[in-house]
Amino acid sequence: MDNWFTTERIDEDTYIISEYRHWEETYCYLLVGARRSLLIDTGLGICDISAAVAGLTDGPVTAVATHIHWDHIGGHKYYPDFYAHYAELNWLNGGFPQPVEVIRGYVTEECDLPAGFDIDAYELFQGRPSAVLCGGESIDLGGRQVEVLHTPGHSPGHMCFWEEGRRRLYTGDLVYRGQLTAWFPSTDPKAYLRSLEKIARLPAKEVFPAHHSLDIEPQMLLLVRDAFRALEFDGRLCHGSGTFDFGDFSVRL
Repeated sequence: MDNWFTTERIDEDTYIISEYRHWEETYCYLLVGARRSLLIDTGLGICDISAAVAGLTDGPVTAVATHIHWDHIGGHKYYPDFYAHYAELNWLNGGFPQPVEVIRGYVTEECDLPAGFDIDAYELFQGRPSAVLCGGESIDLGGRQVEVLHTPGHSPGHMCFWEEGRRRLYTGDLVYRGQLTAWFPSTDPKAYLRSLEKIARLPAKEVFPAHHSLDIEPQMLLLVRDAFRALEFDGRLCHGSGTFDFGDFSVRL
């Protein structure tokens, strides 16, 4: 794997698998249960994430993406048992709204690519999920329950994952330190705010984002929500209104 992945341990049965050599610094999370494991996001697909996962568990693994963007589904090709939200099924069947040439540019930008990687062979993952999610489902791992939250805004089928037993929230691209993206045509700033309102009500003790710094306190859920509220109040929560800096994060609309 050319030292592509960095693995960190949250506790005895939860791991972070990181891609620090890429500018997006994508995080994937492996939740190990008594019956099976859940892999939340599978990264860029530059290297084989299944090799890293195999070193952490020898049981069955179900993959689920927070959303169907290139940097979250690149390793899905190693996991035929994967879940996806119904609102993005067309993106898994040739309907993604950006051409592969543009995606390849995102992949190679500010990236220390491993030896032998061929960007011309890079394709956006396509496939049929083993289960279609709508939000509200509970994924049973055996001794661990993970609730699916439909949180559109960054993308139509974006999902966060709530582990009530440990009061952990996996936020995907909804909340992280850095520039939050709500300017693509496939984004919806108003829905983004509604999703922030939903997750801000959760009694989270730990928050795990999909990118950049892992130093995220639950208070940040409220700060991001309040920023979106302020933009809405000012009439700026719409595409094309600009980029707004709030210190630890910014919002591009």
